[in-house]
Amino acid sequence: MDIESIELRFLTLNDYQELKSAMIEAYSNMPGSYWKEDHIKLLIDKFPEGQVVVIVNGQIAGCALSIIVDYSQFDEKHTYRELTGNYTFDTHNEDGDVLYGIDVFIKSEFRGLRLGRRLYDYRKELTERLNLRGIAFGGRIPNYHKYSAEMTPKEYIEKVKRQEIHDPVLNFQISNDFHPSKILKGYLEGDVASNEFAVLLEWDNIYFQKKSTKAETKKTVVRLGLIQWQMRPYKNLDELMLQAEFFVDAVSGYRSDFALFPEFFNAPLMAENNHLKESDAIRELAKHTSKIVLKFSELAISYNINIITGSMPEIRNDLLYNVGYLCKRDGTTERYEKLHVTPDEAKVWGMQGGSQLKTFDTDCGKIGILICYDSEFPELSRLLADEGMDILFVPFLTDTQNGYSRVRHCAQARAIENECYVAIAGSVGNLPKVANMDIQFAQSMVFTPCDFAFPANGIKAEATTNTEMILIADVDIDLLRELNQFGSVKNLKDRRKDLFELRKK
Repeated sequence: MDIESIELRFLTLNDYQELKSAMIEAYSNMPGSYWKEDHIKLLIDKFPEGQVVVIVNGQIAGCALSIIVDYSQFDEKHTYRELTGNYTFDTHNEDGDVLYGIDVFIKSEFRGLRLGRRLYDYRKELTERLNLRGIAFGGRIPNYHKYSAEMTPKEYIEKVKRQEIHDPVLNFQISNDFHPSKILKGYLEGDVASNEFAVLLEWDNIYFQKKSTKAETKKTVVRLGLIQWQMRPYKNLDELMLQAEFFVDAVSGYRSDFALFPEFFNAPLMAENNHLKESDAIRELAKHTSKIVLKFSELAISYNINIITGSMPEIRNDLLYNVGYLCKRDGTTERYEKLHVTPDEAKVWGMQGGSQLKTFDTDCGKIGILICYDSEFPELSRLLADEGMDILFVPFLTDTQNGYSRVRHCAQARAIENECYVAIAGSVGNLPKVANMDIQFAQSMVFTPCDFAFPANGIKAEATTNTEMILIADVDIDLLRELNQFGSVKNLKDRRKDLFELRKK
């Protein structure tokens, strides 16, 4: 066919006679199955944006009809008649949350031109623009009658998905990113070809924002402030926290949403107890932790920034742990623990591994925090990803380049396999008067997944090695949503959960 022009436009009542002919031709296997003029008028009056036609060479080649519904008002096993309000479309609700497909077709002579994709792309764009939760409709399975004597609808759908059976409707919907969620029995009266079965097909709008009654917005572009901390002597806690405030002030001056400090950034305070054995010196250091957390919480509020305090020693029930705190700018604080202590931490300091692993809700989405060595255990970050983590923060402390390389390369792997951003921040310099701390090696970085929307090497930003500085980087959460749905590979979705599972005890 010679194509002179293709146009997508809103359906009007003046189109009806041509539309009727197109519907009769498209549904030749279902005689009498076409919309009457009063039905089309109702749809146009109620929701003009939802009714579109594709015009090829000046004639109607296809059409898509839809309404908006409050999906919670319908049973999961609804029928077409129920969904359309007995064909009155009184179920249309401007305040609803789902675009429901009433009809879509392409005339046979125009099939093969991917016109159906244009209609579905329009529906997706409309859903995003109206901030609806997604699209749903009952999809016919017109070839099922050929197999109904030998298999159930569920078995038929599985064979279609594996491309052992061709179904023109279901194959097309799956290729357009719709996922089957349920089998609907008795869905469309008179659909003999489908034995009156349909498949509830859904498409999720990854940009959907739930309406909030609070005077706040959920950020999608998040600015990270990483502090590459210089180990140096301090006279006391006040002097150390004055330096910490300097860095909080610096990153908040760039309107960062997070400030990330390294693991054991407060280790210089052990110098005053260097005459003690190492296990006693770090227990003395733990006495400062509650005051540091209180001060960081005050800074988070006054500088309007979420602060990840790196880590500090803390004593609970006479046991020593490596912990940190998320001090939010709304004044709340949450605690996280290092689950895997290093052999050195256990041997020299008598430190215990924690047991708490969870994501944290922030005004910039869900985040996870793993302290140093924990980032080298992929199970932990995968569990956090399953809880919806978008950004993983890793405060670390490494003395040698090979130790740093373990953290760095494992952190980058976590970004790829969990389709998230990973920010790591460490300390540099040395502490000659603090036993078991010696020298530090660090290069703070922000990692991304490796796909077309991200840097090819998966590195968003990197600090200068072994230099005290701050690192500022913006990360776009919406890009992660697109990656989850449309990435070249889909590490989270493609896991073989039929073969293995990962869960917390």
